[in-house]
Amino acid sequence: MLVTPEMVLIDVDGTLVDSVPDLAFCVDEMMKQLDMPVHGEAKVREWVGNGVERLTRRALIGELDGEPDEALFEKAYPIFMDLYAENTSQRSVLYPGVVEGLDYLQSADYKLGCVTNKAAQFTLPLLKDLGIFDRFEIVVSGDTLEKKKPDPMPLLHVAEYFGVDPANAIMLGDSVSDVKAARAAGFQIVCMSYGYNHGVDIRDAHPDAVIDSMAELQALLETSQSQGAA
Repeated sequence: MLVTPEMVLIDVDGTLVDSVPDLAFCVDEMMKQLDMPVHGEAKVREWVGNGVERLTRRALIGELDGEPDEALFEKAYPIFMDLYAENTSQRSVLYPGVVEGLDYLQSADYKLGCVTNKAAQFTLPLLKDLGIFDRFEIVVSGDTLEKKKPDPMPLLHVAEYFGVDPANAIMLGDSVSDVKAARAAGFQIVCMSYGYNHGVDIRDAHPDAVIDSMAELQALLETSQSQGAA
């Protein structure tokens, strides 16, 4: 059973935003510039979730695990970064239920923060372009602190910012990285069923709850509230 939280922290890619269409476009354009075969959106969807550097490396070898030739990566990475700077939010969309979920969390006065491994130069424009930047009092990107998820540092940083006990906080994410970060920080963890987890069912990571839409947050949290009061 979930403990009713004071604070909810939310991941970006695969939780709030389906960013794969833009990422896949940039991957394939990069591959074309390198005179290498393109991969397509379905393949890129299996590779995202660990930052754009890792995505670039995966694209160069066409596999989830392993490393490309370093000289090739050094050539490819700036190409990808330039492409993604121009295509951060051209094709990306909010998942169904996100606006309803954020509306509920704000109306119920939860402290709201955003914690992502995406670099700030991409995170902030994306959230602003999709109209949800102002929903969060604090945004911690992948390069805001010395460490990022699955390290607990970003979660604990926001808990300290708000003055909230980690036991009274929920991380809302979609990947094993989110689960590991939450467990290490002493947070509860709720995962979206639809996100980016390299093709593996997130239920296998044993989060506290799994939901199909952020619109389900109200029922989930109000149920935990009523059970806690019983």
